[in-house]
Amino acid sequence: MHTLPQLPYEFSALEPHVDAKTMEIHHGKHHNAYVTNLNAALEQAGGAVADMDIQALCLNLDKVPEAQRTAVRNNGGGHYNHSLFWQVMAPNAGGEPTGDLLDAIKKEFGSFESFQEQFSKAAATRFGSGWAWLSWCKNQKKLFVCSTANQDNTLMEGAAPHKGIPLLGLDVWEHAYYLNYQNRRPDYVKAWWNVVNWKQVDQNWKAACGC
Repeated sequence: MHTLPQLPYEFSALEPHVDAKTMEIHHGKHHNAYVTNLNAALEQAGGAVADMDIQALCLNLDKVPEAQRTAVRNNGGGHYNHSLFWQVMAPNAGGEPTGDLLDAIKKEFGSFESFQEQFSKAAATRFGSGWAWLSWCKNQKKLFVCSTANQDNTLMEGAAPHKGIPLLGLDVWEHAYYLNYQNRRPDYVKAWWNVVNWKQVDQNWKAACGC
């Protein structure tokens, strides 16, 4: 049974960059619905997949019975993505990463500014609903930026140019920003950098790469 994680801060903690009402609806309604629908799909699916944790589900969608696979992909992806999303944001955050993570970003993208530009472009240009990602590709031992459609993520086979472990994700579904930013997605993306929790992203990276 998957459960809705508690937010690690108050709904208003990310203002003015992300407003309290959006956080309340996003967490309590949207994320909660993904959890509810995921549990219903897994109950129908039964078998070993019903006991998998959320990361294992995203990695092994081919093991989900075909009748429930789309529901598990959409709702399991929504649960995984949002659970990460809440953690990689924090009040009084933003700025730049430090230490080995910053060095790795500079090695792959040339500079932090170049990485930020590529990530922002991936977020702003994702057609329709989806996510922008900074992920770690284990096979190539490298960081990469991409976007995925709907509630897909880079754990899922065929969802992105490379398969990898998400370190930082940005939700660009309209429900993530429309109350405050309306159709101005680039403004939302720009503001969001002020709440990125680089300490958590650094922990995610170290866990992913074994650094």
